[in-house]
Amino acid sequence: MISYRAVVPVDLDRVTSWVVTEPVGWIPAERYLAELAENMYRPEWTWIAEVDDRVVGRALWWGPGDNAYPVALDCLDVDPAVGDRAAVGAELIRAALRGFPRPVQYAIKVSGGWRDDPAASAAVEWRRAAAHAAGLTREVERLQFEWTPADGVPPATGALRFAEASDEEFLAVFTRITEGSLDAQTRASVAAKGAGATAREEMDFYLGAPGKREWWRIAYTHEGEVAGMAIPSATPYNVNVGYLGVVPELRGRGYVDGILAEITRIHAASGETRITATTDLGNAPMAAAFRRAGYRNTEIRINLSNDLRS
Repeated sequence: MISYRAVVPVDLDRVTSWVVTEPVGWIPAERYLAELAENMYRPEWTWIAEVDDRVVGRALWWGPGDNAYPVALDCLDVDPAVGDRAAVGAELIRAALRGFPRPVQYAIKVSGGWRDDPAASAAVEWRRAAAHAAGLTREVERLQFEWTPADGVPPATGALRFAEASDEEFLAVFTRITEGSLDAQTRASVAAKGAGATAREEMDFYLGAPGKREWWRIAYTHEGEVAGMAIPSATPYNVNVGYLGVVPELRGRGYVDGILAEITRIHAASGETRITATTDLGNAPMAAAFRRAGYRNTEIRINLSNDLRS
């Protein structure tokens, strides 16, 4: 008989002694304990599956230190000896979700070409099946990119002018950029809520992120037209590209390269040694822009969510 519960402090040694041996991203003891101290992992967000007194599965949920609820499942693993790992994993997720009132996300992190690697493919498939069975059925595969100084700081070409602007001006550009977006989450949100509400939600997200508001820039052509915007941002771990876009009527003219270069220069000027970025697997133009700018694809994230806007 398998039981499922959140841990208490006396269980932490058993939680942190767990090692994931499959080729997927996971949370080792040192990271868990460091972020437990910062309230980003918590005993009440850490779930285990037990047979008698033996831990046979764990699910580690993460959230910002000041959040009432977690926002992401960072690590899911089940002992192969239980047999149906997907069923146990699904119940681990369901048990936690009963106490989480807001949408959450689970990112399965793997290397590129995972479909051609039998071990990686098997590791993904049972976790994906568990997530889907537990209600995390909205799925988007995303490419993770990374820039370091060795990749070179792109020079300013002068094709665009960048300037600070008010929240109202940024909101207007956010709204324009949603039109024709190739981003799956943006498209789903526009279909469900409309462009205005989607823009407001996306802008609020970046206003609440650890990045600095003074980094934000609107891009203008030589004629003074708004071409798009650059939103350098950050997570609790490192700086990132955040959000960038070109207004619909000016797409296809190479402005995306100039906007991405501006974000890279802003972070590089602050001495940052690592910039991360993500885009949907299906957003080929954005992925190509990252590669042209010297960003390297470091992993793939299969994002599964119960935010059913599509």
